[in-house]
Amino acid sequence: MFNGLVTCIRIFLALASGIILVTSSLKHCLFSRQQGMERAPNDSGLWHTPWFSPGIGYDVRWVLTRLWYMRELVHYIYRYQRRSEGLCPSDNMEQVSSTGRPVQITVTEGYDLKGFKGDSPVTFIRAEFNQAILGDSAKITVSPEGNAKYNFTSSFEVNPEGGITLDDLAHKPVFLTMTEVLPKEKKQKDEKTVIVGQAVVDLLPLLEGESSFETMVTLHPVPGVPLEPLRSGAKQCSLEVKIFVAEPLLTTAQILGGNLLKVTLEAAYSVPESFIPVGLLQNYMVGLQVPSIGEKDYPIFFKNGTLKLGGEREPVPRPKKWPIANILAPGANNIPGAFIVGGPYEEEEGELNHPEDKEFRNQAECLKKRIIWDLESRCYLDPPAVASFQKRIADCRFWPVEITRIPLMAAPKGKAAKFDKAEDESQLSFHGVAYVNMVPLLYPGVRRIRGAFHVYPYLDSTVYEKTKCSFSLFRDSVHHLIQNNKIGGINSSISKPVISKNLKEDKTVKEKDIDGRPRPGDPQAPSIKSQSSDTPLEAEPSICHNPGQQYVEAGTYIVLEIQLNKALVPKRMPEELAKRVKEMIPLRPPLTRRTGGAQKAVTDYHMQIKNISRAILDEYHRMFGKQVAKLGSDMDNETLEEQKCQLNYELNCSGKYFAFKEQLKTMPDDVQGAVSTIYMSSEQLRLFAFEAEVNENFEMAAVYYEERLVREPQNLEHWLDYGAFCLLIEDNIKAQECFRKALSLNQNHIHSLLLCGVLAALLENYEQAEVFFEDATCLEPTNVVAWTLLGLYYEILNNDIQMEMAFHEASKQLQAQVLQAQVVTQKSTGTVEYFERGGKVESSVGPWGITSGSSTTAIKVEAPAGPRDTLSIQDEFFEESSKLQSDSREPILSVQPQYPTVSQKPSNTFLEVSAKKEASKYQDSSTRFHPTTYGVSQTPTTIFMETVRFLMKVNAVEYVHRVLAHELLCPQGGPSCEYYLVLAQTHLLKKDFAKVEEYLQQAAQMDYLNPNVWGVKGHLYFLSGNHAEAKACYERTISFVVDASEMHFIFLRLGQIYLEEKEYDKAKKTYLQVCKRSPSCLTWLGLGIACYRLEELTEAEDALSEANALNNYNAEVWAYLALVCLKAGRQLEAEQAYKYTVKLKLKDEALLAEIHMVQETVGFGDPSF
Repeated sequence: MFNGLVTCIRIFLALASGIILVTSSLKHCLFSRQQGMERAPNDSGLWHTPWFSPGIGYDVRWVLTRLWYMRELVHYIYRYQRRSEGLCPSDNMEQVSSTGRPVQITVTEGYDLKGFKGDSPVTFIRAEFNQAILGDSAKITVSPEGNAKYNFTSSFEVNPEGGITLDDLAHKPVFLTMTEVLPKEKKQKDEKTVIVGQAVVDLLPLLEGESSFETMVTLHPVPGVPLEPLRSGAKQCSLEVKIFVAEPLLTTAQILGGNLLKVTLEAAYSVPESFIPVGLLQNYMVGLQVPSIGEKDYPIFFKNGTLKLGGEREPVPRPKKWPIANILAPGANNIPGAFIVGGPYEEEEGELNHPEDKEFRNQAECLKKRIIWDLESRCYLDPPAVASFQKRIADCRFWPVEITRIPLMAAPKGKAAKFDKAEDESQLSFHGVAYVNMVPLLYPGVRRIRGAFHVYPYLDSTVYEKTKCSFSLFRDSVHHLIQNNKIGGINSSISKPVISKNLKEDKTVKEKDIDGRPRPGDPQAPSIKSQSSDTPLEAEPSICHNPGQQYVEAGTYIVLEIQLNKALVPKRMPEELAKRVKEMIPLRPPLTRRTGGAQKAVTDYHMQIKNISRAILDEYHRMFGKQVAKLGSDMDNETLEEQKCQLNYELNCSGKYFAFKEQLKTMPDDVQGAVSTIYMSSEQLRLFAFEAEVNENFEMAAVYYEERLVREPQNLEHWLDYGAFCLLIEDNIKAQECFRKALSLNQNHIHSLLLCGVLAALLENYEQAEVFFEDATCLEPTNVVAWTLLGLYYEILNNDIQMEMAFHEASKQLQAQVLQAQVVTQKSTGTVEYFERGGKVESSVGPWGITSGSSTTAIKVEAPAGPRDTLSIQDEFFEESSKLQSDSREPILSVQPQYPTVSQKPSNTFLEVSAKKEASKYQDSSTRFHPTTYGVSQTPTTIFMETVRFLMKVNAVEYVHRVLAHELLCPQGGPSCEYYLVLAQTHLLKKDFAKVEEYLQQAAQMDYLNPNVWGVKGHLYFLSGNHAEAKACYERTISFVVDASEMHFIFLRLGQIYLEEKEYDKAKKTYLQVCKRSPSCLTWLGLGIACYRLEELTEAEDALSEANALNNYNAEVWAYLALVCLKAGRQLEAEQAYKYTVKLKLKDEALLAEIHMVQETVGFGDPSF
């Protein structure tokens, strides 16, 4: 019966349509010339039908209008009947283009369902998407166990060219509403229904390339229904849902090149006191624009913020909510699986992430008023939009995020009220803007930024200057916002959902996006790019009359999170970097293991010791056997001591001592004693090489370095030291070879990687340099120097964004090291309480170093006076670079003690240093000062000074000047004492004494009590020939309680000055001190000379014997040994010593003349007599 009725209706529908088509041409001919009349309702703009016209047109119009309404009625009846059976799609899908792709939503079964009345309620499921009803399921009776099999399928079509777009899938879910059909009561004609619960289905997997997925969604109860609320352990009402598309909605190119942007607005804290929850209701709104489809911009609005009074902190984790109003079930507001988790302030990317901001944020987020949104909005970015988004971030850097409030007004009845522009703008109050630095999204591998951002008053010129945007979402679209901001309107925060009482009363509501966001291309939402121009802006209101100024006075800030599915700039994986390093520098094969085992090695070593002991004993019997037999047990200590000295001298002169020593050195490395001997020998050779460098004897220094490599070719530290020496003598090719050999021994050694990167950059092999630096940051992400050198490399390539990323990461790691050092100091001293959450942290590191803070612990850093504008500091650094300095005045704990440092003082003196690359080659090599363990240590101040210490240690002077330029131009201050000291040392290498003196004067003015200042000053006077001033400086240096970093050379040169001025007692004391600290051939030689001049021949001979044992190739040692033997009357030894003096070509003519004079006086000593 019903099928027959449907057939009749179809026939009638076809006839009606034919009549309409036939008469349409007649109507067009009769009325085509008449213009300006209103359209007929529901004519879709196809025909311009005049509703009032004389003559015959009236009859035709009457017939056409009646036929049109009849056709619409038939269509409605047919669609309603099919939809009740679950067979008809939504109304709005009727005119979708044939290119659309259907998305099927199937609700298979419900679990643990409950109703209002009875244990077996009759229910049906209604599917809705994009404010349109997709269809209703059949009425199903729920089983006593609470299960119901619906097997209900509905669908809609996705058409990127119009209708439902991919962006709709991103931020709009499918709503599944379960409705219960109540039993009819007496005298009740129509059945009543009541909504029981609502579930949401997130379609996000379709935008990730999936063509189908299954999910179990929770059915959230509406207020007043018997469904169990969500709680742990209880069975939840749920629906099993399947989503299916015939083919993926995204092509391979879209999956690879597209992206998904998620913007989460958490809250605005410390809002103005004039915001009160009573009186006229307000809609608190935040908005921003992002590219969506190609070059078009997509506006994102966050509406209906909740004003809350202070008193407690917002709980974490808490769920994120859909930016959609009028959701029936409160639990359905929450996005499944999305939560706000918070995190430490120091790890945020915003403006209020420094320790000095912690107290203010604790107060604002606990005690002060706030506006809560907790909304997440999503936006799909196709490949052109991703490219546009990336380009705009690079061009503009800062993104405007606007905030305002609009009063809620009663919706007018009848005809819509009209408002002029002036009245609309008066409704827009407290218009503010936050400037979000989006640049971190261009860092390699970064997908998320979250932070707190200050709110400033919205001023056109300021916004345009910072963001290159002249379009305001709220100001330029205020009329549209106010019209949709009525009490009871679809976007109103107090509008109430209406529960249908009769199925026949259900109607599809056709509105704009429920979240109030206009479509891309909407004329009310022009793009930022189209509005950005150089045209003059309108006059702006004065700040003092701008209500937005209250945001600044209250310290208002918003907490915002921006997240991408994929990083805009991919980051190379550590495995890839390690593979490339291995390709450039293959691993060296390990040495062949010796056979025989440790026991054999120890046995051989003991046997060798026995053999050497027997040889020494035989030598002793040969020399003193008769004397021992004669005296027997009557030998005194003086005789034994004299025999010992004579034996040592004989062993050294005959070469047996060194023969025995070499026999011990050839023992296997498995023997602990041999390892210790070799290690000490290597350290002595390193010290001898340093002394040769100080005396500019580079040939001898090279001999020492090469000797170390021959002895231990597998020790990478030896290769690094030799490479640093090659940098000093400006042999970059050889230095690169040394650093690469060190890296081949251990490809995970950070210093080797960094030095290979430095040499590659100096030799302009930039691709290799990037690999080395990136690999170093991957292997040791906490290394400050690695991140800083990576940033300097990006500066060479003019990649400002990557440079900023590297410097920012270095600053973060330096801050963590400073805080860790504080904790260690507190634990060791036990005098300072630990910091609690929300407490005050007194030392802080700014964008590129320590900027403020004070403490009573061992770490003392003074804070600069006055408030600090974080935004302006960042602007100043990135556009023209400012200078950062430390105010520390006392020696304090060093975070990285391997880099000796000096204390610093504040200064108002500025020195202009170019940040360009300096590649000058120094023709004259001079003194190089090597760090020792006796340096003045303090907490590192900036990432650049940390890097300078590392580069100075390896003599990379060309890179040092680039780093010093950054140190000078950092925010928060001028040059420091250490800055001037480094400049002085670099110019001392060139023997530019005038510049050195100028810089040392600046350093002394900043820290007069710094021992390093006086030490370098002494070196300056010593090298320039002013030994009197040098002596005064050296004496002042050694009188300080804290040692300078180069005490070994200070003692050596001070002792030499004493010898020249014939102050032999002072010289003896000075050389004795340095012999105890760091003995070497030169220290023992100086002591021997002083003792000889004091006529202390025994002490002189002992000291000279020690010097000869350390280096038997020093002609001066043999010369003074010859003088001692001549004065002691030992002819054979005197002649032997003189022979070696001549053989080694003594260059001191005065000393050689003195020997000849003594020989003539005593009558022996020269074999040629």
